[in-house]
Amino acid sequence: MGNLLYIVAVILIIVWAIGFFAYSTGGIIHILLVIAIIAIIIRLLQGRRAL
Repeated sequence: MGNLLYIVAVILIIVWAIGFFAYSTGGIIHILLVIAIIAIIIRLLQGRRAL
């Protein structure tokens, strides 16, 4: 489950980067970035608990 969350976060960051540099879609791109950052933070916190 954690691995899937990490993959989704990376995909969201890539989509955000493409949208940020190639298109001007406004708030949707920034929402994707926020979701990706939250997913990465959750992944990091879960990884630290496992140790």
